[in-house]
Amino acid sequence: MDRGTDKAEQGTGTPPAEPGRVPLAVVVVDRDGLVSHWSRGARRLFGLSREEAIGRTALDLLPVSGALPEEPRSGAFAAFGEQDTGACAASEGPGPDLEASLDGGLSYPAAGRARLTASGDGRVDVLWWAYPLVGPGPERLLVLAADADGLRAGDGPFERISPGFALHTDFPGAEDLARRLPEILPSMSVGESARIVTQVLELGYPILEFSQNDRVPVTPDWGVARRAERRARRERAALSLAAGRPVPEDLRDEGEDLEYAAVRERLEFLNEVSGRIGTSLDLSRTITEVSRAVVPRFTDVAGTYLREQVVAGEGFEDGVPDTTTMWHRVALEHTDEPGRWDDVVPVGEAMPFPAHTPFFQCMTSGEPVLVPRISEEMGHAIAAQFEKRDIRPLITGRSMLVVPLKARNVVLGFMILLRHPERPVFNDMDRVTGAELAARAGLVLDNARMYTFQENVAETLQDSMLPHIPSRMAGCDIATRYLPGTLLGRVGGDWFDAVKLHGGRTAFVVGDVMGHGLNSAAMMGQLRTAVQTMAGLDLPPAQLLRNLDDLAQRLGDSYLATCLYAVYDPIASELHLANAGHIPPVLVRADDGRSELLDLPTGAPIGVGGVPFQAVRVRVEPGDRLVMCTDGLVEVRGEDIGVGLATLCESAAHPAASMDDACDTIIRALNTRGGRKDDVALLMARLNGIEPDDVAEWRLALDPAEVGRARAVVREQLHDWGLARLVAPAELMAGELVTNAVRHAHARPVVLRLVRGDTLLCEVDDDDHELPTLLQAGPLDEAGRGLRVVSTLAREWGTSRTRTGKTVWFELTLPRR
Repeated sequence: MDRGTDKAEQGTGTPPAEPGRVPLAVVVVDRDGLVSHWSRGARRLFGLSREEAIGRTALDLLPVSGALPEEPRSGAFAAFGEQDTGACAASEGPGPDLEASLDGGLSYPAAGRARLTASGDGRVDVLWWAYPLVGPGPERLLVLAADADGLRAGDGPFERISPGFALHTDFPGAEDLARRLPEILPSMSVGESARIVTQVLELGYPILEFSQNDRVPVTPDWGVARRAERRARRERAALSLAAGRPVPEDLRDEGEDLEYAAVRERLEFLNEVSGRIGTSLDLSRTITEVSRAVVPRFTDVAGTYLREQVVAGEGFEDGVPDTTTMWHRVALEHTDEPGRWDDVVPVGEAMPFPAHTPFFQCMTSGEPVLVPRISEEMGHAIAAQFEKRDIRPLITGRSMLVVPLKARNVVLGFMILLRHPERPVFNDMDRVTGAELAARAGLVLDNARMYTFQENVAETLQDSMLPHIPSRMAGCDIATRYLPGTLLGRVGGDWFDAVKLHGGRTAFVVGDVMGHGLNSAAMMGQLRTAVQTMAGLDLPPAQLLRNLDDLAQRLGDSYLATCLYAVYDPIASELHLANAGHIPPVLVRADDGRSELLDLPTGAPIGVGGVPFQAVRVRVEPGDRLVMCTDGLVEVRGEDIGVGLATLCESAAHPAASMDDACDTIIRALNTRGGRKDDVALLMARLNGIEPDDVAEWRLALDPAEVGRARAVVREQLHDWGLARLVAPAELMAGELVTNAVRHAHARPVVLRLVRGDTLLCEVDDDDHELPTLLQAGPLDEAGRGLRVVSTLAREWGTSRTRTGKTVWFELTLPRR
């Protein structure tokens, strides 16, 4: 080192500031011949930024002769110009044996000198050293380069300067040289760094030769500063930034690097968090994602609190929360030992927060609240909110940051972030980062909340519109299933219904409004109500669909619907069906278990308008099963609907212990094929029929004396059926109905019918179309009390128009046997 100083003084009279300290460019080439590390010194020497160099072919960038294969240059290296091969020979080294490429397995170091054309008209004289590397890592070649022009101040002995190699032990301070060598290496693990240093020391320490006898070891001064010194400089710069003071001039680069690195780290963290939260619209899952995203990288403890209405998926009025607002602890993540927090602050607890706490300040201001250290006094004040539990040991001495979770300027909740005492306290940059994190999390939570809220509204609407059908009606057993769609707008327009008709008959209906969402569900509700009303008027199936189509036209032409309507007469053992563009029903025969699709005129969907509908009658036997469903069950995208219909027929014929089991068999057979997006409505009815012995009918003349006969035949029939307990109310109410019928009938005889099924049904038919109404009779009124008696004594009663007049009926509950 001293001899190098003497030569410098002799040659120039203006020696370098520190002889032997050379600004170095450091480049690492991987096994594919691509640049994997490009130091700041390389950027200054070659004029290319790190982003421009990383990943480029080393041949295009480095003026290294012997260590890299000689191929035509292109790209960035072409801009430097060609090497001055006359000045590139290494002053000392293995010579021609270095003409080997990376693929050839270079095993000796190489050094040289090149004059390159720099940007503009200048030329750069470059000294370089190349070390082949071996080992498990991706590094294959280490290249060091220096500006020869910067090492000389004019002509003289410095013109003879050239790079070379020597054992580091040949110089004083060998241990110090070996210790300083890692300073030029890129940031890597201790093991990787030690492996490369060992190889460099074995192959030869880089030196500068000024003559045959004068050699100076290269002490790095560029690329990466000494780690201890750099750490100290960064700490000084960080203290200045944290204190809000300007960074000193000599630390300006460190301050800028430190601030840039901190900002980049925060941006990377926020970007990572944004990618980890909001993967679904499930509120509970979103809450968990938000809590886990910040632990342990940003904080050691994260507690999430949400408004009570947010947790319930309900709406709430805008405005600032107050001391009565209930907050639910919905998540708690921490790095402490398991169970330490669970008993003290359990998830699911709801509580308000008083006005003097930092939590209340955060929720009312909508801004983060930073507490660098929780003091004993503050810890005691916070712990006072938790009855019978002492949380002071968990929070005292920790740094705390409370960030609001808000969207559209409405506070939905807040997060309490705590750091261990030995960890750096939250600072202003953490406050900004926490606010940005909370803003993103708040939007995600609000999306999940709104989706949950809308889903609850839609499901409530749909549930209110789907009927609750009894499992047994006159002459039949019924089972139903409804499955929401798998799309986001799960609520659709599928519905089913069963309507009681006079004469012991039952109307079955299945319909499907095209589309999804609240509008489809609302349209479905209107159509279902219309079908119930028209069914109560005992309209024939074809006429009912005709009227329903007219109604849809009046409601608007925005929606279409398919509908299948069937009336089952258990006494006549007959089905009367009409179809409006719906898939046909399946009838499973009881005698041989054979299933078939009923051949019905398809018709056009409801809402098309101007299309006739036709009805057919099908004979059935007791025990036959009728299966009606919507197309969501049998239709799969990309598959012919015939496949689904065939599967429906096959699964419907499968024997089952009960109606519910039969429905489940169909659902399993068709719902596991995959690809189902639409909602599904399924109705199955077992047509048991009513035995002739359970039906009694009489025709009565239009004579008031027939009222007594009606009471007598009712009394006699009930005794024959073993229903003596029902005689008194039944003959009284039958007499009242027959009295009214005889009084208002015109020409045709009055028909009295008794039907014994799950209940006792009594019907009276006449040819008068005017329906009776329930009146409030006064003390002196002679009429108006008959229907009042029926309404009081009957289990259920009603009236309906028929093609020839009207029917008035009542039911009585059968006594338990």
